[in-house]
Amino acid sequence: MDLHTAVYNAARDGKLQLLQKLLGGRGREELEELMGAAAGGGTPLLIAARRGHLDVVEFLVDRCGADVEAGGSVHFDGETIEGAPPLWAASAAGHLAVVRSLLRRGASVNRTTRTNSTPLRAACFDGHLDVVRYLVGEHQADLEVANRHGHTCLMISCYKGHREIARYLLEQGARVNRRSAKGNTALHDCAESGSLEILQLLLGRRARMERDGYGMTPLLAASVTGHTNIVEFLIQAQPGLERPPRGPGGPEDPEDDDEEQRDPDAPSVESCCPTSREAAVEALELLGATYVDKKRDLLGALKHWRRAMELRHQGGEYLPKPQPPQLVLAYGYAREVSTVQELEALITDPDEMRMQALLIRERILGPSHPDTSYYIRYRGAVYADSGNFQRCIGLWKYALDMQQNHLEPLSPMTASSFLSFAELFSYVLQERSAKAPGPGPHVGFADLMGVLGKGVREVERALQLPKEPGDAGQFAKALAIILHLLYLLEKVECSPSQEHLKHQTVYRLLKCAPRGKNGFTPLHMAVDKDTTHVGRYRVGLFPSLAVVRVLLDCGADPDSRDFDNNTPLHIAAQNNCPVIMSALVEAGAHLDTTNAFRKTPLELLAGELLAAGALQPFNHVSLQCLAARALHRNKVPYKGFIPEDLEAFIELH
Repeated sequence: MDLHTAVYNAARDGKLQLLQKLLGGRGREELEELMGAAAGGGTPLLIAARRGHLDVVEFLVDRCGADVEAGGSVHFDGETIEGAPPLWAASAAGHLAVVRSLLRRGASVNRTTRTNSTPLRAACFDGHLDVVRYLVGEHQADLEVANRHGHTCLMISCYKGHREIARYLLEQGARVNRRSAKGNTALHDCAESGSLEILQLLLGRRARMERDGYGMTPLLAASVTGHTNIVEFLIQAQPGLERPPRGPGGPEDPEDDDEEQRDPDAPSVESCCPTSREAAVEALELLGATYVDKKRDLLGALKHWRRAMELRHQGGEYLPKPQPPQLVLAYGYAREVSTVQELEALITDPDEMRMQALLIRERILGPSHPDTSYYIRYRGAVYADSGNFQRCIGLWKYALDMQQNHLEPLSPMTASSFLSFAELFSYVLQERSAKAPGPGPHVGFADLMGVLGKGVREVERALQLPKEPGDAGQFAKALAIILHLLYLLEKVECSPSQEHLKHQTVYRLLKCAPRGKNGFTPLHMAVDKDTTHVGRYRVGLFPSLAVVRVLLDCGADPDSRDFDNNTPLHIAAQNNCPVIMSALVEAGAHLDTTNAFRKTPLELLAGELLAAGALQPFNHVSLQCLAARALHRNKVPYKGFIPEDLEAFIELH
């Protein structure tokens, strides 16, 4: 174990005497180096603050010159927080004595992590009221610094259900109607977490019932998450909520600098509650859908739908449901029920109830809300588990169309849908091949081809954006999934016309000239073993000769280069695949081309394979290649003396 690791471990374990022995007598430069981040990305001071070792923290700062602001990596709640300063770690862990010590030693109270989380927000997250009071009351920590998603300290306190922290932040002037990047407020966070007491507290502080970026009110948010207590409270008028008194710190204090709280036109608590019949009906219907899909309580769902139906017919004036433009094949052409008799008949048909839940959710939330497509996919997965693969595929395709029409290209949800398809198709094909001929699970050309076409469309959508695809890793994963679908498609028999359609689709992909990690083309990825790993379950096995041949047949360039000037031949050689190398050479690839490190594919191929005669290099090297290498080797000037196409050929070597 090296000295740096020993110091880090001693700080982690709170072994002050060992640290004194390890660091005693060290020079300033050596101490500065030892106080830096260890292999895991955390500093000794950061890990000591995280563990609450006060004596170690003070020794490292006072005697060893550790920087109280130096950020690093620290683990909390199963996540790695990057760029966390020691004060953030101590606050998150609730070590008040360490928090006091660091602040006395010059730590900045508002220093943030890479995701813009402050020490105050960290304390709010895990409910450390004493730390919150100290940071705000003694050091005036900024209440309104939001993280990268626009979530404030008040919002996270509400979401985590820390009532006393929320109350304290409100007393200190936290803005109750502040919005996140997606438009949600603290009221939405209360509704999603089921914190009724905090929600009442916020309403007493003039919190407004507003819609977020998806058009969701707090009432609908409570319905989606299944918090019946919130729904019941909000669909009834609630007069008489306790309001804070006038005076210093109260929301009606003229000196309060929060414009939202002292707005004289701000609505009262009663006017905030959505008591309209339509809002109540939708909330109850959506709550019933949640009972079906999330709580798996069909009788509970029917109870809420009955109440909604009664409200629709209240006073003899029927409140009609908006009708969809057309019935959906994936839903089995199901219609929403509109009468009490139709509703009561649902209890005899659980499958029909589940379709009702999907219809209700799509009508109320709309196709752009993530929960709409999520529960369609969930229902499809349930069908797959019971062996009804065609019903699953129909629902998943409908959800995928919805995502591609309403979400950003390469959104995580869309990528997840493509991966689920690939895994399902792989499973069904393996099951069918393992069983004796006869009836069984079946996936045909149309199923695979349909999803492959949508995958290519997703790549086209991403590349049509005015900027580069936002997440390079996500883009590379999308390309890998497409190659896996192509791998599976090669296992399915197809007619000449179907073969033509497949080639057209692959040509569309190649025409986009997409690039994965390190500038890999689809052909590079097809010969790389890392392409095998795209999810939890194995779909295809790469390098794949079948996929390579399809790509070459559709016009893939065998001499294309990645960012290190590797051709697919170089990658195939690194993966020890002489059979695939032969296929590439037959397609015109040059065995003696060099990469950025002046290595040829043959030099990268394992020696034993070359010795065994797996590839005969002299059968594939022309006089033209030898002449090009001779020019390079002897540094003969040639630029400007020969045609440009010959210059490019020489550069390959």
